[in-house]
Amino acid sequence: MSDLILLVEPMIPALRRYARALLRDRDLADELVQDCLERVIARWAQRRDAQDTRSWVFAILHNLAVQRMRQQSRRGLHLAMDQIDEAEEAAFSTPAPQEHRVRHHELMRALDGLPEDQRAVLLLVAVEDLSYAQAATALDIPVGTVMSRLARARQRLHRMLDGVDAMPAAGPPTTGPSAHPHLRRLK
Repeated sequence: MSDLILLVEPMIPALRRYARALLRDRDLADELVQDCLERVIARWAQRRDAQDTRSWVFAILHNLAVQRMRQQSRRGLHLAMDQIDEAEEAAFSTPAPQEHRVRHHELMRALDGLPEDQRAVLLLVAVEDLSYAQAATALDIPVGTVMSRLARARQRLHRMLDGVDAMPAAGPPTTGPSAHPHLRRLK
């Protein structure tokens, strides 16, 4: 158990960042990380010793996030009353005119505009500092696919931030079949 704590505890801030970037909701992201950690503890004995722990934990988190996003797209968006009040307040308030805040907002909108597969690779490699091999293991895809998705994500992000490609509308990322019409659903 002490091995588990020593290896996994330092990863918690990175897991929270990745979950928040995927879900765009602090509370849901924290719940997701908690679910991930519960699953890690429950399956610790099933882990292969030679397996990279960081990739294994991020794979669990990513799979749980995909599952949660699919559930949300089936059920639709549900907001608590306090979230509705916050949303209305945010809609009528103007953000401060600081340059870094505007740029951050543009970056977040551009990230939301990336296809899910590209966004996941970009977040794991660029933000969470996973190697290509670790990201490939976490997403269960070949390393070459990680490299090509990362290159496409960086190009598209650069074009969106330079105004060459259209930015998505402001708001949370959409999910479901209409969100990414160019992707086909695999079963």
